[in-house]
Amino acid sequence: MCEAKGEVEKEGRVLVVKRIHVDYHLKLAPAHEAHAEFCPVARTLKGCVEITTRLEMEEI
Repeated sequence: MCEAKGEVEKEGRVLVVKRIHVDYHLKLAPAHEAHAEFCPVARTLKGCVEITTRLEMEEI
């Protein structure tokens, strides 16, 4: 499961997404470091929108 939150700011008369934060709630072996490199959305927005992530892990 994940939850995403975007922060929108007004540029002139247009609303623009400036930041996206994603919280992951997963049960898995450690792999979080690779997220941005292999995520299509993160790769598309890289350099345009600041993206931060947090991983909450539970041992399985």
